[in-house]
Amino acid sequence: MVRKLKYHEQKLLRRLELVSWEAAAGRLAEARALRRYRLERREDYVRYRALAQAVRTLARRLRDLGPGSAAFRARCAAALLGKLHGLGLLGSRRSLAACESLSAAAFCRRRLPCVLVRLRMAQSLRHAVTFVEQGHVRLGPEVVTDPALLVPRAAEDFITWVDASRLRQKVLDYNQERDDFDLAA
Repeated sequence: MVRKLKYHEQKLLRRLELVSWEAAAGRLAEARALRRYRLERREDYVRYRALAQAVRTLARRLRDLGPGSAAFRARCAAALLGKLHGLGLLGSRRSLAACESLSAAAFCRRRLPCVLVRLRMAQSLRHAVTFVEQGHVRLGPEVVTDPALLVPRAAEDFITWVDASRLRQKVLDYNQERDDFDLAA
């Protein structure tokens, strides 16, 4: 005695898989991460997740090497830890166990808007993404307009406002550091 479904109801049910609804939990965490870190493209998060999985797999393989290859394991572990620490994904170079808990969120935290919020150049992630997309931020001498840029630890000190940016002028006015030469420009 169930009525026939209308067209739009059938269309909605086609997308919904009632058999495998438990598999949607991974998509829920993914959507939460996309919202939290203001990722525009889902492909970025999928790529970060794949990279984190590859690093975890490599760390497990290094850990499981036999005692005959201790020198090789130490050399490769030091190289891996140095690379991840240089990228800012790990806090220290001490333990290979830290690599085994690396997640996609670590990559998301190294994106330029997240670093801007941490450096207190923007109040929120939404403002930071807007500043980057509008071209107010530069990394070294180059203006960056892609919010997906991963900032290495060594490049954090070179994040500044663009010289012609209105935001830079407002910050200098507020701090009373604006030069008379800048007023003419």
